[in-house]
Amino acid sequence: MKAVIPYKKTGAKSRLSPVLSQEEREEFVEIMLNQVIDSLKEAGIEKIEILSPSIYGLENMKRAQVILDKNDLNEALNKYLGQADEPVLIAMADLPLLFPDHIKEISSTKEDVCIVPGKGGGTNVLFIRNPSRFSVRYYGSSFLTHCSIAAEAGQKVEVYDSFLAGTDIDEPEDLVELLIHGKGASKSYISKKFRLDISRGRVGLAQI
Repeated sequence: MKAVIPYKKTGAKSRLSPVLSQEEREEFVEIMLNQVIDSLKEAGIEKIEILSPSIYGLENMKRAQVILDKNDLNEALNKYLGQADEPVLIAMADLPLLFPDHIKEISSTKEDVCIVPGKGGGTNVLFIRNPSRFSVRYYGSSFLTHCSIAAEAGQKVEVYDSFLAGTDIDEPEDLVELLIHGKGASKSYISKKFRLDISRGRVGLAQI
């Protein structure tokens, strides 16, 4: 089994722009990427590849193999899957609450495909036992789309329902979940800039 992480640093996480500058967002996505790599390695996955349209931010990457593909996400991943000859786990790079135990459980599924749904109908993690028989279609309600793709291909699906693994960091409110539930470098980076604010009755962010 191997893992692939789609990644783009340039102009990353624009929806966090109300609270983080472009430089901070690019620093943050690199930290999250490395934390995902840490979790994969701690879960026992040694073959880790990063699929990116640009070498920017990956010039000195020695912890994973970098594959450059300037095509859009779906085209690049489907080309990757078509060439794979072993099970593949696709993990997004913005999952600092994806811990090694999650990865072990996801990859030990008895089914053909295991899908971790993200917020708003997205897909955070995909484990695909037979990658040449599967294609991805991210964006929109990709979780439902991937369930349909698997059904059409006659592949059985396990849905891995996890709040932590299902929390990708896209919006400022997601940083609240990171401060509450996170650990490691991503939480440390954000905790130097923000604290939890409960003054309005609902937990929010306050700048330090």
